[in-house]
Amino acid sequence: MKILFPKRDLEIILDSLKPHPEPKAILEQYTIPAETASEILFTAGSLFDDILDRRVLDLGCGTGRLAIGASIIGAREVVGVDVDPWAVMVARNNQANVNAGRKIQWIISDIACVRGRFDTALQNPPFGVQRKGADRLFIRKALEAADVVYSLHKAGQKNRAFIKRFAKENGGRVTDLFQLKFKIPWTFSFHRKRFQTVIVDLYRMESS
Repeated sequence: MKILFPKRDLEIILDSLKPHPEPKAILEQYTIPAETASEILFTAGSLFDDILDRRVLDLGCGTGRLAIGASIIGAREVVGVDVDPWAVMVARNNQANVNAGRKIQWIISDIACVRGRFDTALQNPPFGVQRKGADRLFIRKALEAADVVYSLHKAGQKNRAFIKRFAKENGGRVTDLFQLKFKIPWTFSFHRKRFQTVIVDLYRMESS
């Protein structure tokens, strides 16, 4: 079923949400741009009908843009999980500030705590730059917990080959791949530019 909520309106709402005030480099806490988040949500919701009236999981939810967006465009239930208490506090405040309803449950924990089954998982995981293999933990857990997974990763042919193989090894398969833009503001001391736009890959996976 087509999502009736206007995409541009969702992007404006998501852009109004507060980012993490003190992100940690070791956790690769980059706030997903509102434009990128709305693109993911409408790909999942309108192109594939994986959001409306679905039970949605946001792994590594951060300050809540994907979880809140999913709730706004019609998810039946949303669970956001993040290990950082401060990020989850900001997410709760963001939910209240945009009147995103009461369908979101926030959990402060490592993603290993997730139990139960979801229709759809959304995630902007660490890319594994600061902690090698961090992205693999998210792919594995998402495929374990949900029927369909939307996962954002570094672009590149080598990385694509690895992720497709890793998904298959963990009981899933990549059905679709989309290139998106991810605008990163100066966040950490090792950044050299005020803004940098990188190309990222959005994977749609199905678990078996």
